Parts: sequence; structure tokens; C-alpha cells
Amino acid sequence: MSFVAMLIGGNWVEAASGSRFAVTAPETGALLAEVPRAGATDVHRSVEAARQGFMDWYRLTPAQREAALLRAAEIVAAEGEQRFLDTLIDESGSAIRKARMEIAYTVDLLRTAAGESRRLYGETFPNDDPQRISMVVREPLGVVAVVSPYNAPLSLLAKMCAFPLAAGNSIVIKPSEETPLTALAFGRLLLDAGMPPATVNIVTGYGGECGAELVNHPDVRCIALTGSTATGIQVGQSALTKMRRMQLELGGKSAMLVLEDADPVHAAKIAAQGIFTHAGQICMANSRIVVANRVYDEFVQALKAEAESLHLGDLRDERTTYGPLINARAAEKVLEHIREAVSAGARLLTGGEILKGLVIKPTVLLEVPRDCAAWREESFGPVVSVVPAADLDEAIALANDSDYGLSASVLTNNLQWGLHAARRIKSGAVHIGMHAFQSNALAPIGGVGLSGVGRSGGHYSTEEFTEIKWISAEVGSLPV
Repeated sequence: MSFVAMLIGGNWVEAASGSRFAVTAPETGALLAEVPRAGATDVHRSVEAARQGFMDWYRLTPAQREAALLRAAEIVAAEGEQRFLDTLIDESGSAIRKARMEIAYTVDLLRTAAGESRRLYGETFPNDDPQRISMVVREPLGVVAVVSPYNAPLSLLAKMCAFPLAAGNSIVIKPSEETPLTALAFGRLLLDAGMPPATVNIVTGYGGECGAELVNHPDVRCIALTGSTATGIQVGQSALTKMRRMQLELGGKSAMLVLEDADPVHAAKIAAQGIFTHAGQICMANSRIVVANRVYDEFVQALKAEAESLHLGDLRDERTTYGPLINARAAEKVLEHIREAVSAGARLLTGGEILKGLVIKPTVLLEVPRDCAAWREESFGPVVSVVPAADLDEAIALANDSDYGLSASVLTNNLQWGLHAARRIKSGAVHIGMHAFQSNALAPIGGVGLSGVGRSGGHYSTEEFTEIKWISAEVGSLPV
């Protein structure tokens, strides 16, 4: 089993304690590598390095920062499969199609962020005193702590890093302990692209020993986290006590509305893509489906057929839809949600059991009681709850019956109905004619309620990672 060092100050290093932990493959349980088990000393070293790296990076011109991000994008475009494909499949249990999607999206994200380096616009505004001028400028925050998730360990990490870097910040990354190898490969990519050595730092370790130290470090000016709502609440509370900026993309319980004019068979295909991609381990997955009474019976039968037709084979087989959940705890949580719902009166239409290892069969639950975890909480697995609705108003009310609000979708051929629903659904995004799992490098991704704080993507991200400063000057009168 190999050892992969972490990145601090441009150097690949062990943990100060010498401790390591093993990274295993969720598909096979095989040991992939050991990485450093970072602690407080390592976090302090990484933040201090990032402070120095910030000055090196911020002093570069926007064109130079743009060029480095573009070089990173071009390396991924040319070498992405060589650098990342096997690691994504082995470490995160990604099916090969999903892994390739991440690599392609990473190229898009890096190119988009590169352009944002030149678009940190300020403004001027008028004064009543004509001898004064006022301007507003944007400045980077400094050191940004990036706490990244396991479900899309390359593309989400790229998004969480590229936009703060475009704004002139330095970063310290604490990846999920489930997927550190992808993050370390990404760090090597950024060094190869020519970023100053200490601009990007990566500490590998566990949340309590490493992550908490990082987000509480006094020299961290902003925290970017994608993860569970429980973790986000803890991080947010800590950030507020020190008045730090934060961008939190948290859990979701996204609703899909299938209205009475939708083709139920086509809608079922869209719904299956939106929930079963990567085994439902996607925060925007449409895990609640509200269907008009008129098409309900035909839709659920079509969704059952879609679920049972999915190919769940080897991760390197192009036909495979998804693979294992990330670990046994995640699988047990999903199974418990299913058991509780069935015990409370839901009907198990299909699935509900382990196929092999950590692979759970695509699961469809009908008419789940609204107080069940399968309806109220993020299962983060291949399980969807389907309920009927008498009309559009009831469908919207059911969509809003959630503490989350990350994404939603409305399947209809009537644009007026779709826009009416989109305006009334409480969610950070609503997609008409599509499933709820949509990404765009320019879009403001984020949610309301327990789904988080802030937005990521395009200029919405770069603005999140800057401070606004008002500068005024007394210019006096012109000499005679």
C-alpha cells in the first residue's frame, strides 16, 4: 500500500505526529493508500503557509491569475482521465460515466473562474460635495478554508477552490477523509499549472482533529463548506462568533413536480436520472416526487420499470448507472429510512435492499407519511418518495413541506404553469422540464432554509470571496 503525502507550503509532507490513516475503495474494501492524519500542528503550519502564499498570489496581476487557472483547465482537458479517472472510480465509488462527467465539468469550472479574475468590478457613486469622489473596490479576504465533500470530490473541490483563487485569495483544503487522494491529485495539478507554492495547501485528516482546527483558526478569513446540514450548522455557529465570512452548501430534499400534462413515461426517465445518478449521493437529487392524480398510476409504473432496468455492474462498465454508497454507515442510514417509512405505512414499490456490498437497489416508496425521515431528511441514497397531488396548489404545498430548499424541478409542457410553480417553490433553484440535479459553472448554486448560506458559481462566487471597501477622496477645487 502506497503513501501519499499532504501539501503544505509547496512541500509534500507527513503529519507532524507521523500518524496516518488508510483510504479504502467502497466497491471492494481494498486498501488504496495511506495519507497523513493531520492535527492542530499541521493545520497551523498550513494556515501560516497560506498567509505567505496569499501575498504571492494577490500581488500577481489579474492576467497572471487568469493564466494559471487556464493552464490548470488545459491540463485537465488534456490529461484529466490519466490524472483522475481511476482515483475517482476507486476512491469515491463513482461509475465511469459519472467520473468522466466530473472531469469535463472541472475543465468548465476552471475556465469560468479564470475569466472571473478580470471581472472583480467596483463602482463609483456621486457625492453632494462636488470636490469629493467616492469609489467602491473589491479586495480578496485572505486565507479561505475549503472543506470539501466525498460525493463529487473533484468537480466540487474545483468549484470551491477556483473562484476564491480567481478573487485573489489563498486556500487551505480539508477534503473528506473518504476521498483525500482526489484532493491531493488536484493540488498537484494546481502546482503544475504554475501557482505560487504556498497558495494552495491541503491537510488530510478527520473532522474533529483537523477540520475543526482549521475552521476555528484565527487567521482563516472565510470558510467554504459543502457537506451535511449538521456540520454546516456547527461551522456556521463558529464562524459567527468570530464574524467570519462563510459559504455553506448543505443538504437537500429536492422536490420534483409532475403536472397533469406531462408525459408520465418520459417524466419517469427524467425522474430516474435525477435520483439514481451516483446512487442518490447528490445534494440536489430529486428525492421527493409529487405527481398529479391524472398521471399518477402510469407514472409510478413507469418509474418502477426504469428503476428495475438500471444496470448496476462493474464501475468501469459504461452501462453501469451507479455503484456503492461511500461506507457502511451511509448504507445503513438509507436502509433505516426505508424500513421506517414502510413500518409507518408507505408502500415499497421496488428495491429496498442490498444488491451486493454497499450497493442498494433503486428504491421507490409510495405515499410516504410526511413525518418519516424518508420524506423529511436527506437520505443521500438511491431512494425516492412519490406522493399524489390533486392540483397545482397542493403540489406546490407538498414541495414546500420541507426544511430544505436547494433545488426543485417541474415537469410540464405548460410554461405558464411551470413559471407559476417556480415562483412559489421555496428553493435556491427551480428547473422546468428537467430533473433537479443541474449544474452550470456560471449559475448561483445554493439554497434556502437548512440547505445553506451563500451561492457558488460565476461572479456570485468571486463576490462571496471579496470584501467591499469604500474609498473617498477630497480632490479640492481646480487652481485658477
